[in-house]
Amino acid sequence: VQLQAFGGGLVQAGGFLRLSCAASGRTFSSYVMGWFRQAPGKEREFVAAGSSGGSTNYADSVKGRFTISRDNAKNTVYLQMNSLKPEDTAVYYCAAARQDTWYSGNSGNYRFYPYWGQGTLVTVSS
Repeated sequence: VQLQAFGGGLVQAGGFLRLSCAASGRTFSSYVMGWFRQAPGKEREFVAAGSSGGSTNYADSVKGRFTISRDNAKNTVYLQMNSLKPEDTAVYYCAAARQDTWYSGNSGNYRFYPYWGQGTLVTVSS
């Protein structure tokens, strides 16, 4: 599966953005879809994931502010980001993994995602 993320940009603290990730392939609905981010000089970290069945999982740092959703008819996964903070500044990546990644409890581990988009930069100014 090929992924393309877009929607990043510059926003003030307290603002919002919605990222989108378009996927190719007819089996999109069967994949776990995840969002990860990487700030300069830091390791890639988990943000949110959604299973094929509609369950979701969030990093504690974004819980209550970010929402992951998917439209299987459009082969697209979204990340709605509200109440943005300067510490949310990073390159955001979407990724896809097989459903067993969810069942094994590894949806938050980037090493279990074989498919990645190119990343989109989100900059939050204070």
